[in-house]
Formats: sequence, structure tokens, C-alpha cells
Amino acid sequence: MRITLSALGLSFLVLTGCSSQKPFETDFIQDNINNAVAQHTLQTNLIEQSGKILNPRTIREDSSIVYIPMDDWCSGFFPGSMWLTYELTGDPKWLPLAEKYTEDLDSVKYLKWHHDVGFMIGCSYLNGYRMADKKEYKDVIVETARSLSTRFRPHAGVIQSWDADKGWQGTRGWKCPVIIDNMMNLELLFEATALSGDSTFYNIAVKHADTTLANHFRADNSCYHVIDYDPETGEVRGKQTAQGYADESIWARGQAWAIYGYTICYRYTHDKKYLDQSERIYDLIFKHKNLPEDLVPYWDYDAPNRPNEPRDASSAACTASALYEMSTYLPEKNYKQTADAILKSLASPAYRAKVGTNGNFILMHSVGSIPHGAEIDVPLNYADYYFLEALMRKRDLEKN
Repeated sequence: MRITLSALGLSFLVLTGCSSQKPFETDFIQDNINNAVAQHTLQTNLIEQSGKILNPRTIREDSSIVYIPMDDWCSGFFPGSMWLTYELTGDPKWLPLAEKYTEDLDSVKYLKWHHDVGFMIGCSYLNGYRMADKKEYKDVIVETARSLSTRFRPHAGVIQSWDADKGWQGTRGWKCPVIIDNMMNLELLFEATALSGDSTFYNIAVKHADTTLANHFRADNSCYHVIDYDPETGEVRGKQTAQGYADESIWARGQAWAIYGYTICYRYTHDKKYLDQSERIYDLIFKHKNLPEDLVPYWDYDAPNRPNEPRDASSAACTASALYEMSTYLPEKNYKQTADAILKSLASPAYRAKVGTNGNFILMHSVGSIPHGAEIDVPLNYADYYFLEALMRKRDLEKN
């Protein structure tokens, strides 16, 4: 059985018989596609009626929609959701919208002051390249990888996330902060090597993954949010969890970025140590005593006011998407079943908004950063993006 997760020839074999697969859940998948189409139709109608190209990220307390500029780290997720909707429906209506919202991000390819260009261009241009054979997007993808590579610090062996005078450093005095989120940017580098033949991008991605593997994880395989390096010596100067409850707590979205990021690394390198790390992170998450029964985590596993702490649907959605890919490498494990259970929870009325509510976003109950008082118990465009990606991967697995 052959499942293709990349249009660049990177295919995945599932060595299992049909008897081990659940029946294709057409009704569940189609119901969620229909819901996404309804919400996206309302969202894009508002944008088109404005006469502008707007990029929705979340909502305010008064339920008004927050639109973001192209250099916001979340700017690629809504265009990416348009590509996923196009892919899930096959409806040509979504193609020009995906193209327009994606191409509004063209100048991101020159952005060098933070690391999140992998999210921004990977979710938009790379999806367009894959899903609509947009060959003209190749140059943007490769140029963005060049920009991201300028943030590589060879003595430390990492891609610096934030400039020392930016980011949420407060009084910490960081020199070279690297956040676990940076693992999500490596796909862009791997793809840039595939597109250009320049192994520089691949080598940077592998070095960053290896350094992160060595320094970001605790003995229980949970990860810190931020590791600060000396960019000249590579010395680890500090370990923090800026968006979590405490430096030594387990911030939920960080674990999602980690399991997804190392699964990506295995996809491109076939180095088993990366897949092994994804498995260890899985065990941490799904054996954790504070994981709720519905598998949608609290924003931090150690937050003290459980069960009244906010949940984070974005972490659950990202993790589910990673697990569908992991299931193609390790079909004998229960990764697909776990992902199915997560999606079932997210698609329930507890998390999936009614059409016309929630600022026209799909999922409710995500968290940006509670320590910074930002985006607490709101919809987030990246929660929707990874939910749709997980839905697409589920559909493709079950079709085969």
C-alpha cells in the first residue's frame, strides 16, 4: 500500500494488510470537510468583500477577527488552510483564493529577522507546489531557505530563533535563543535541497536537529521551550520554558512541535534516531498522568489548576497530524488509532465550533501564551491548519 505525503517523490510504504485498517470513515471525514468549507466560505467572503487581502489569526474578546501582517509568524497558516481545503474538496473555487493569499507573502522570502519563515512559506508556497504543481513557487521556497540559513550559528550548531533584542526574553539576557518550534522549519530546508540540489540546506537541518536532540530534552523526554546558546562557543547558557507554566514544566505545544519535527526529520533522512525520539515523545504524552481522557491536553501538563486549566486544541491537532505520518513508518503501533481518537474529540461539539460562530474558525479552545496574557482559550489559525492536515492524512491512509 503506497501513501504519498510529498509531491517531491518522498513516499511512504505501509506494510500492513487491509485487515488491520479501520473501514474508511467517509461520513466522519466528509462531515468535517463540509464544516470546514462552510466556515472558510464565510471567512473568505468577508475578506473578498473588504477589497483587501486579509489574514485571519484569531479573535478578540469581543469576537472580532484579528488580522495579521505578512511578517507575523502565523501568516502562512490561513493560506495553507486554503490549499488543504482545495486538496480535500477538489473544488476549483478554492484554487484562486489559495493562490492569492499565498502570493501575498512573496516578500517573506527575504525575511531574516526571525526563524518562522518555515511555517510561513512551508504552509503556503510549499503546499501550493505540492497540491497544484505550482512550479513557479520553487524559487520562493529556495530563496526562503537561503534567508533562514543566515540564522544558522555554526559554532553552536543551531538556527537562532529570535534576535537577542527581540522575542520574549524579558530579563533573561539571551544571546542565541533556540525554541523547540524551530524543528518545524526544517522541512523547508530539506525541501529546498530536493528542489535546488544544494546540500547546504539539508546539512543545516540535520545539524540543528542533532543539537536540539542533545540539549532540548529532559530525562523523561519532555522538552524545554527555549535553550540559550553562546553563539561562539556553543555552550548552553540556560534552559527555559517561556510560554509554559514554569521552566521545568511540560508545555503542551512544545511537545507537539517536537514529535512533529522529528517525524519530519525521519522522513527526509531515514535516520532511525529521529523516529525513535518521536516514539519517546509519544510515550511521554500519552502515558502522562495529567493527559485528559479526550486526549486534548491542558496548555501545560503541570499547570496547577487542573481540571480548570485551558485546553490547547492546537497541540492536539498538530500531534494527530504527526501520528498519522508516524503510522506509515510503524504500522504495527497504535499511532493511527490514537490520532483517530484525537480527531474524534476535536470534531465533537466540545471543540468544533458551530458554523457562523468562533470568528469563522473551525476549532475552539486553543492557547497562545498564558504567561504573556496572549490568546487564551481562543481559536487559532494553526489549530485549524493542523486539524485539516490531519484530516487529509487520515483520508489518504484510509483510501488506501
